[in-house]
Amino acid sequence: MTAASPPEVLRAPLVVEFPFTRSLGPVQGAFLTGLRERVVLGVKASDGRVVVPPVEYDPVTSEEVRELVEVAATGTVTTWAWNDRPRPGQPLGTPFAWALVKLDGADTALLHALDAPGPDAVHTGMRVRVRWAAERTGAITDIACFEPDETPAAATGATPHDGVFREAVTGIVAEARLDYVYSPGRAQTAYINALSERRTVGERCPSCRKVYVPPRGACPTCGVATTDRVEVGPAGTVTTFCIVNIKAKNLDIDVPYVYAHIALDGAGLALHGRIGGIPYDQVRMGLRVEPVWTEGGRYPDHYRPTGEPDADYEAYKELI
Repeated sequence: MTAASPPEVLRAPLVVEFPFTRSLGPVQGAFLTGLRERVVLGVKASDGRVVVPPVEYDPVTSEEVRELVEVAATGTVTTWAWNDRPRPGQPLGTPFAWALVKLDGADTALLHALDAPGPDAVHTGMRVRVRWAAERTGAITDIACFEPDETPAAATGATPHDGVFREAVTGIVAEARLDYVYSPGRAQTAYINALSERRTVGERCPSCRKVYVPPRGACPTCGVATTDRVEVGPAGTVTTFCIVNIKAKNLDIDVPYVYAHIALDGAGLALHGRIGGIPYDQVRMGLRVEPVWTEGGRYPDHYRPTGEPDADYEAYKELI
């Protein structure tokens, strides 16, 4: 007789992104507007150094700085690293170097992509120039990348600039995004698979006997593996909750709505879920609720009141 194969551990691509709008002050606004016009601006610090990209506060004194200067679009590589597997959204789709480039007239270096045929073609001290994007909107991507250049370093330094442009850029949308492959591990794989069967399964600590839902694979209190699986619920008790008044992007739920911590019967840890089937201002601690599943859903869509009397505070106070 052969032993049964262990269940396959789940794996799935996951994207976490948080785009947000940022307003720009006179320094950053002038810098990005300048890039749109093929002008690279820096700022002069209290110690006389020219900082590119410009900062809004002096790195030495922490005082606000406003003295803008223009530097050249040529410069020298101070250090670099080869990127042989560009990721989506990076400046170039073919292998390139990430390089710190000190532009002529600047005293600090700017990080950007350097287009080169291979790592052997890149070296510290090499001369490069800006390759401007064909379409420029007032963003760091207006510098498409750097490319090799044989021009010697400019003899002149930075020149004063008033930072005034037509139709100045006053704000940007900053895209924060992380793409990775997530594996929930043995314990949460079993939890997710059980949810697809409309069951909620946790794991019990063999030492303190607490049942964790969702399971973590180990007890955070005792530090031992949790291997005994226990089915809990389906009903539970609202322990705490919050009223959501801001509508989230791509979430088709009218506001206000309630998100709550729910201690399922038999669980030693509260999980969170949305409360429906009741006006938001009638949700309360101790409310008894049950899961509501949608057709084909792999997890509860929300929880609704069971109609039972509210749970006594003493019964769930340790789970708040």
